[in-house]
Amino acid sequence: MSWAARFRLRQYVKASLWIMPLIGLLLGAVLAELAAGVHGTGWFPDGWRYSATTASSVLSSVVGSMIALLGFVVTIGVLVIQQATGTLSPRYMRLWYRDRLQKAVLATFTGTFAYAFSLLRRIESDTVPDLGVTLSGVAVSVSLMLLLIYLNRFTHNLRPVAIADLVGRSGEKVLVRGSQQIYRFAAAGGDRLPPTSPVHAVRPVRPVRSERGGVIQAFDAAGLIAAAVRYDCVLVLAHQLGDFVPPGTTLLEAHGCAREPDPRRVSGLVALGTERTIEQDPAFALRILVDIAVRALSPAVNDPTTAVQVLNHIDTFLHRVGGARLSGRYVLADPQGRPRLVVPGRGWEDYLQVGVTEIREYGATSLQVCRRLRALLEDLLATQSADRRPAVRAELVLLDESVRRAFADPVRRAAAMTADRQGIGGERRGGSGAPR
Repeated sequence: MSWAARFRLRQYVKASLWIMPLIGLLLGAVLAELAAGVHGTGWFPDGWRYSATTASSVLSSVVGSMIALLGFVVTIGVLVIQQATGTLSPRYMRLWYRDRLQKAVLATFTGTFAYAFSLLRRIESDTVPDLGVTLSGVAVSVSLMLLLIYLNRFTHNLRPVAIADLVGRSGEKVLVRGSQQIYRFAAAGGDRLPPTSPVHAVRPVRPVRSERGGVIQAFDAAGLIAAAVRYDCVLVLAHQLGDFVPPGTTLLEAHGCAREPDPRRVSGLVALGTERTIEQDPAFALRILVDIAVRALSPAVNDPTTAVQVLNHIDTFLHRVGGARLSGRYVLADPQGRPRLVVPGRGWEDYLQVGVTEIREYGATSLQVCRRLRALLEDLLATQSADRRPAVRAELVLLDESVRRAFADPVRRAAAMTADRQGIGGERRGGSGAPR
């Protein structure tokens, strides 16, 4: 199995809502057999005995209640999907599917159901698994506690600002992890290839084409470097993470190869899928944040305050990006320091455009969105290095143009051009005081 196939399998397992409940179902049946076996040893105290009728009634009630609770949780899941696709962003659903608490609740319910149902067949007129019946009550108590925690969590975490916080923190983790991987494999010359590199050799470039179409979700950097060492070449990933690659398109380029690389083996180190993932693509987290803000600014929702709250998290994310080492391409080396893999990257301008462009366009008529966006850009202008400030100034110019088009009245235009971290009602700043 190739690395890409294993990656897709891991993604499927993480997003699956049936694997953990199935494990819980099997585990419940096994625990029921163990509990019945312990009862057969005569270890259980005499004061904790049940009649056959009482035990059957208790276990039957447990079976029925677990089925009802499963239906209740499924109903909540349907409501979450409707809200996420209607008022948030469909892209958020990939993170919701992976929620461990939700899977634990489902697994506990199915496990308790299987446990109680398996014990029912052990009950006879003269034989009752007393320990098992008692433990079924414990399992029901645990199930109810998990259900309450589940309800509390999703009641609070389904708010757009809570989801924006979750998505932003996930993107920051991916950004840090990606930076660490780049530092681990970075070539001594940074993003520059030496003149003696196989990329500059006279040997022809050998393209490695994709057998299937899809979005580039992730790649195995260590595996690609090992493949480049094996074929004594430099592999160049032809597309960015998140790009859609049609079937038969060049996926990688092999420069300076003495022999033809195995296309299936090399392409199997790049995972293609139906949509972008956040695993190695921090820009996708920013994309989800922008989607939530844009959806809040749509005429059907018309909630600019939510857009301002999401801008707070976009502000934090862009500051994290500003502290990272960014480049249009990354050159990764083998253990001997020879360049072996070239990967296209995203620069500061790319992240900045994703973070503010659509919000500026869709929120140009909202006074508080314009003020909050200006505060965001002025904060970036004050904190970023000199080489990144021109891109921020360009966004401020575009924001000024949008405000002038949207606000004909001079008084409202002046108010819209005032920076305010709360949108309306916060500290007003007529000038940024940032270095220009």
